Amino acid sequence: MNSPWISITLFFVFAAVSVRFMMPTTYDTEFDLETFGKLPIQQNGRIKPLDSAARNNLMLVAKRTTLTNRGETQMIPGSPQGTKMDAVEWLAYVALQPEYADTLRIFKVEFPDDLGLAGLAEISKRYYSFSDLRPYLDELRERVQRIDLEDPNIAPQDEQLTQLWNAIGRYDALTRSLNQGFNLDTVAQEYQALQQVVPFIAQELIRQQNGEEANETLLEQFRNTAERYQFLAQSSLLRIIPSDDDELKETDWYNIGEALLKVVETGEMHPYVLQYGRMTEAFRSGDTELFNQVVTEMKADFNATYPDEITHVHVEYGFNQAAPFSAAIFLYIVIFLFACGSWLGWTKPLWNSAYWLCILAFVIHSAAILLRMYIHGRPPVTNLYSSAVFVGWGSTLLALLLEKYWRNGIGMAAASSIGIITLIIAHQLAILSGDTLEMVRAVLDSNFWLATHVIVITFGYSAVFAAGFLGIFFIIKGIFGKTFSRKEATSLNSMVYGITCFAALFSLVGTILGGIWGDQSWGRFWGWDPKENGALLIVIWTAIILHVRWGGLSSPRGIMNLAIFGNIVCAWSWFGTNMLGVGLHSYGFMDAAFKPLKLFVLSQLLIMGLSLVPYRFWRSEYGQLMAKREDKATCSKSKNSALLGDPAQ
Repeated sequence: MNSPWISITLFFVFAAVSVRFMMPTTYDTEFDLETFGKLPIQQNGRIKPLDSAARNNLMLVAKRTTLTNRGETQMIPGSPQGTKMDAVEWLAYVALQPEYADTLRIFKVEFPDDLGLAGLAEISKRYYSFSDLRPYLDELRERVQRIDLEDPNIAPQDEQLTQLWNAIGRYDALTRSLNQGFNLDTVAQEYQALQQVVPFIAQELIRQQNGEEANETLLEQFRNTAERYQFLAQSSLLRIIPSDDDELKETDWYNIGEALLKVVETGEMHPYVLQYGRMTEAFRSGDTELFNQVVTEMKADFNATYPDEITHVHVEYGFNQAAPFSAAIFLYIVIFLFACGSWLGWTKPLWNSAYWLCILAFVIHSAAILLRMYIHGRPPVTNLYSSAVFVGWGSTLLALLLEKYWRNGIGMAAASSIGIITLIIAHQLAILSGDTLEMVRAVLDSNFWLATHVIVITFGYSAVFAAGFLGIFFIIKGIFGKTFSRKEATSLNSMVYGITCFAALFSLVGTILGGIWGDQSWGRFWGWDPKENGALLIVIWTAIILHVRWGGLSSPRGIMNLAIFGNIVCAWSWFGTNMLGVGLHSYGFMDAAFKPLKLFVLSQLLIMGLSLVPYRFWRSEYGQLMAKREDKATCSKSKNSALLGDPAQ
């Protein structure tokens, strides 16, 4: 079989998978949940589809975007094995039919015994429903209140308790996100009654203020209702009602509580409040025709009122459905396997297939980044999540450039490894933050500097990791790969040198640009901030590697070890400085990153230690050649010592 046929076959297989990703999710219901998921809301300072809000919140609560009944993970009680529930369907149940949502096992508890709640561990394996946890809510509240969240040595079980309590609070707030969360079967009727009764309440209040006899029963009911709406205004997560003020309609929306309070104040009800009420009643009564009519009308009205924003909303919905980064991870895994396979045999066909798949992965990765830029209206790197995505993209670009000239598969293996790792890191960051397109912090609110300093410095990260992973493959192939030759070692040494030059340049320029930005923002070019020190460490370390090579101070194996240690330096600058929680640049503190960072550092040190295995134990052609050279050098040294009359001889 020729290599083009392998590439063509894989291309069409992946194209079929991609088409499946891009197709709208089909639901086992006649309710038009696709249109429901496209309804725009405002959260975290931007307008986005309900689908994104559902995914973000389910990610924060359940650490996933889909509920499944698979194996021991039975998240949807009463449903058969293999059943899935999309995030937007889950949100529909949470907001419109919470009594059913309460039975869904969405709260993940890794070690239920550690919580110390008698009987809880017997209910299920790792996922619990709100109904499961309801008997323990008072005890959970009391225990969480006793936890000192500022304690740097907080116990793991206390940390798990806090995370669980926060997830419960988020879920509880979501049950009141689209309606008042009370008397849901008649909520639209109550909204209409409220609008009708407000004028009479106003008259009764005037009578009371004038000392006249007023209907105290009616006023007391009104005060109770107003207090309930005030609580809703403070606790509802989603802003679903656009502002009536034309100047604020794109920036300030109301949550359901605020919208109902405006009815109390002005007697006027926004039509969307009543529409959400009708939607709730229709969903609960199983009236699919009315539900679909309401969501279609709301979508059409939003399209007409917000023609520019609605395009972004629909693009974001399509982006969610396509899941391009998941597709990219799949491709990177295939590329890695093909690149490694090309070293064992059938070299040309597998290399060609890996190369063309790498181009396809790069196109998908690039398109995903461009779509995120369009949706967000920002340069590609604005937070830790986007930096992880960009580092993987930059490594893929560098790999394609390397493979164009050296064609040995090592560049693609290194880049695909980085792509897999960085996209997994991005996924984990999404679990922690929920919304990866969050509003940019005020100090970062500069598209110019985000497009210059941040992109340049992140390109530097990509290059440092690319050089480091090339060094890893040098060591692995040298020790275990029989076909690793002197020629291949020389080309790999040149690849690391070229990438390190690139890394040094971009890291230096990025650091200088960061200093200029700091001078404009804080009035000082340099302040020995941990993040600044981390950037400087990268510049110094890449300079050390280059000077060692230029001065001939180390063998290729030593250069590779320096490049591998560069992974540690770069990881510290990228993540480690944020973990300190101090300094002006600590925008991404999260204690969950400590353990993965330590494991990564340990893995790099172990590989460096592995490289110190004597050459005579290396299985490769290159290793045996170097062993002979060492033996020859040792013999030559012994002869010279004997001729000089060395007493030791």
